[in-house]
Amino acid sequence: MEISVRQGDSIWHYSQLFDIPANLIIDSNQSINPNQLSIGQTIVIPGFVTTTYKIQSGDTFWSIAQKRNLAIDALKLVNPTVNPTMLSIGQTINLPVRVTWRVVNGKEKYDYTKFQEDVRELLKIYPFLLAETIGTSVMGKNITELRVGKGSKRVHVNGSFHANEWITTPAIMSFLNDYLLSITNQGTLNSVNLESLYQTTMLSLVPMVNPDGVNLVLNGLPEQEPYRSEVLAWNNGSRDFSKWKANIRGVDLNNQFPAGWEIEKARKPNTPGPRDFPGTYPLSEPEAQAMANLTRTRDFKRVNAFHTQGQVIYYGFNDQEPPIAEVIANEYANVTGYQPVKTVDSYAGYKDWFIQEWRRPGYTVEFGRGLNPLPLSQFNEIARAARGIILASLYM
Repeated sequence: MEISVRQGDSIWHYSQLFDIPANLIIDSNQSINPNQLSIGQTIVIPGFVTTTYKIQSGDTFWSIAQKRNLAIDALKLVNPTVNPTMLSIGQTINLPVRVTWRVVNGKEKYDYTKFQEDVRELLKIYPFLLAETIGTSVMGKNITELRVGKGSKRVHVNGSFHANEWITTPAIMSFLNDYLLSITNQGTLNSVNLESLYQTTMLSLVPMVNPDGVNLVLNGLPEQEPYRSEVLAWNNGSRDFSKWKANIRGVDLNNQFPAGWEIEKARKPNTPGPRDFPGTYPLSEPEAQAMANLTRTRDFKRVNAFHTQGQVIYYGFNDQEPPIAEVIANEYANVTGYQPVKTVDSYAGYKDWFIQEWRRPGYTVEFGRGLNPLPLSQFNEIARAARGIILASLYM
């Protein structure tokens, strides 16, 4: 919601007027010096939208404010050209409305288009949320990182490395929506103080690493060649892509990282296909390159890669993980009921590479049970588990 600065206004006044933490207003207006506001400057108030209202008989600014639990000055701010002493029946004014509802549904078919729509809506309502394109997929779709908070503790979460594990994307987006909703309404999630987390942490999210693959699983064959013909051939002529894990070039993105890649190369398929082909060399795919470059740039304290299925938390790699990794894994287990597992005969994954290169905690979390893709009937359970893990990763 946008307002225009008046004589004598301050960020502190807006914070009190709309009951929004001042730091969220400051972070939503990064190009403005909060100590030197100028008359006529546009300020964005996060967590609010405006709606229109037609004046009825007997209405006054005071009565409207009382009915809607608003300060009169809030009405004046969003109606700078309206004289409150000269209202006329049928006149249209603006009303500030605090957002108390979710933008992200989550429990629905969640392809790249839906993901981008939700990102745009969240950015509009919560402008302290930052979005950055960290790369593009094979077919040119933006790979989006979302960041919230400016603290020195940097935590990363990603989803949909594997196309048929797309349910991890709406689980991450649902958490983000709840986080933003709670912090602007000064609430809590799982009894965690979110204002403190916002101040001390920076949460980085890449909810959809593999957008081409997700669209293939959910929407079927792309129109664009050569991808249409290639994936159809690699899928043995079947138009059912529900089992497809790879990107659109038939490369398994979570077998792409230089952490024992040669081991996976020797025992996995040597040609493109629906799953497990590690590519012709490490980081050959633009999606994997984007994730590697992001990780090198951000200096994450820990990373969490969300997958399905099995209800397992993998936290080790070649005994290179620090001792705290097991402590955190046990806390993840406490909040989810999942089984922590240190060692597994698998290499070349994103968390493997992170542990190898930084000797910091990295996790692959397998949500849910059954056969991928998991049904939406498991979404609420997966979303609750994802919430617990992300919060634990931030506060520990």
